[in-house]
Amino acid sequence: MPEMHEMPEDHQSRIDGRGLAALESHLKEELEFLGYPGKPWVPPTPGATDVVIIGGGMCGMVAWFALTMGGVSSLRVFDRSPAGKEGPWVTYARMETLRSPKQLTGPAYGLGPLTFQAWYRAQFGASGWDRLGKIPRRMWMDYLRWYRRVLRIPVENGVSVDRVEPEGDRLRLSLSGARTGAVVTRKLVFATGRDGVGKPNIPGFVTHLPDHLWAHSSDEIDFDALRGKRVAVVGVGASAVDNAGEALEHGASEVRHLIRRQEMPTINKLMGIGSHGFTCGFPELSREWRWRFMQYSTATQTPAPHESVLRVSRHAHAHFHFGKTVVAAEAREGAVHLAFTDRTELETDFLLLGTGFTIDPMARTEFGDSAGDILLWEDVYKPPPGEECPELGRFPYLGADFTFRGRTPGVAPWLKNVYCFNHGATASLGKVSGDIPAVSDGARVLARSIAATLYTEDIRAHWQGLLAYDAPELVGDEWTPSDLEAGDASLTHEPPARRARGHGVP
Repeated sequence: MPEMHEMPEDHQSRIDGRGLAALESHLKEELEFLGYPGKPWVPPTPGATDVVIIGGGMCGMVAWFALTMGGVSSLRVFDRSPAGKEGPWVTYARMETLRSPKQLTGPAYGLGPLTFQAWYRAQFGASGWDRLGKIPRRMWMDYLRWYRRVLRIPVENGVSVDRVEPEGDRLRLSLSGARTGAVVTRKLVFATGRDGVGKPNIPGFVTHLPDHLWAHSSDEIDFDALRGKRVAVVGVGASAVDNAGEALEHGASEVRHLIRRQEMPTINKLMGIGSHGFTCGFPELSREWRWRFMQYSTATQTPAPHESVLRVSRHAHAHFHFGKTVVAAEAREGAVHLAFTDRTELETDFLLLGTGFTIDPMARTEFGDSAGDILLWEDVYKPPPGEECPELGRFPYLGADFTFRGRTPGVAPWLKNVYCFNHGATASLGKVSGDIPAVSDGARVLARSIAATLYTEDIRAHWQGLLAYDAPELVGDEWTPSDLEAGDASLTHEPPARRARGHGVP
């Protein structure tokens, strides 16, 4: 599909500066042309929903849209966050702008009027779009709120799914929050973002530190309380740098980045090779090649965005210290004393962990003890020397349809009804269920896979539907029957060509 900057001029003129009402009218027309929502075709299942999606952020919404487009109508979407705060964008994400180029179509699912570009240009026109650099983080959340509203996605906010358990060939979900009790579903989609199959990565050296002296970048942090204080930040990835910028802008007296590496990561490897071919081809690669790509990307590390690093380094009291691996942290007289492997030390007032997330299915309490039954990459692949990566080995080894697999045949077969549409799918299927660029591609595969499975499971009902279908295409008045009379000349004469050959004509 062409990117939005390739739209015909007449299309551009229909949305530029006309306001959201005009854009929404155009989008409604486009959806009607496509027969949206799709015609329902799944036989009702008494007492059960066909698909439940956990997560009402970007991934959850585009998954809902893709399924609805395909005629799967028995859907529910739960999100534990308040309405308008789904995902990280206005909670623990603290970058000023998105890393992704503004032209990316993201969750638009092939519809130009549903892109961020269309939404922006409808309000600010082509000239405003040309002046825009990268997408401001909070503006991206505004776009996603509009996306939800204009598509009328029925996210049920304030609802937490606490436990998933098999109930025959269905799944029982235990709920808490704004809705309590249980619901039964045939299929379950975990559209749960960056920590979807894991948890924040908390290094062991903070175990004995009082809670008020440290925080992880995914926590709710009172940055105003850091005014005038010394802050140390472990890590130099995007979240570490963005949190350092927040601390500096809230008046921290100094911020020191403690970086394990000897040099700053500078090249975003996977962005450099991103293409439609990579998106489509990655799941088809052998285990060896998929591991090699992801291990190399992990080892080289994705750098923090250019703008984020400048946001920090423009402050004179910001410092980047390389070769600093923390081995111990202890509280001393209200401060944090840090020791490093190179035998140097540092005292600071607050420790901020920009250490990202770790993949660990056992950390997902929704699965209970069954989390240990999930097949992982470390169960199926032993990398060659030089390509070891324990972190990558903890990723779930998924089917091509995003489903979890059981570690032991016959144990926890219900996992085939649970779909991992989040960061946990990266090692198996690529970056199609978390990052903005290819999320619509991932949603298309997910929706097609779920639809195929629902259809085959209901095949007897569909067969009976075929037998019972009796709506006539023809009612009998479309033609007039006639009798064939003996001696009809058309039956007693040979075709002209045959008569000619009988008389010697070549």
